Amino acid sequence: MRQGPRILIVVTSHASLGDTGRATGLWLEEVVVPYRTFVTHGAQVDIASPAGGAAPVDPRSTTTAEHDVEALLGDSDAQAKLQNTLRLEDVEADYDAVFLAGGHGVMWDLIDSPVLCRLVARLFDAGKVVAAVCHGSAVLVGVTLGNGAPLIRGRRVTGFTNDEEDALGLRDVVPFLIETQMRVQGAEFCRGERWAPHTIRDGRLVTGQNSRSSAETAKQVLAALRA
Repeated sequence: MRQGPRILIVVTSHASLGDTGRATGLWLEEVVVPYRTFVTHGAQVDIASPAGGAAPVDPRSTTTAEHDVEALLGDSDAQAKLQNTLRLEDVEADYDAVFLAGGHGVMWDLIDSPVLCRLVARLFDAGKVVAAVCHGSAVLVGVTLGNGAPLIRGRRVTGFTNDEEDALGLRDVVPFLIETQMRVQGAEFCRGERWAPHTIRDGRLVTGQNSRSSAETAKQVLAALRA
């Protein structure tokens, strides 16, 4: 009999920021903090990406989250899993929760992954927990449940806000604005202050606004699993 919940963290495989010529990828804090939170509480954690193998890390996240970088360097298991992510196509829906990590790379691969959208829908339909933080919330826009309804319709959610995207000067770079599209899908978008931690839990759906929301979002995932 297995011990502890099984949680799948999904990260991007995309390393370029649109046509800007700048590098991107996953945002380190949004992977390391949840990973360590889950493992500390006895969860079995896997990390998957569209391409599998080594996941690209946004270089900006290695300089703005020093403590998380130190934590990653000191965790050989986490390092190994980021360097050898599972390929999404090979992942089965045998998890108690899925956690969609952010980083701008998400906007160019995870949002267009039918494999991921089907996986998220299957898990939610099966009574499992679905969570996302920052740009990871963009994936939820494309998830349709088995009854044909958008997953986020009528639910309270959050994600990287239009205001935060504007502050980075990337409104015209990203394929779409998360806040806008979530509202279009009929979600009740709950925004907090710019850059401040902000997490929303609506039953088995947990979302965090930005990277600073990673810790609380992970904690709420564990709370939803206990419930």
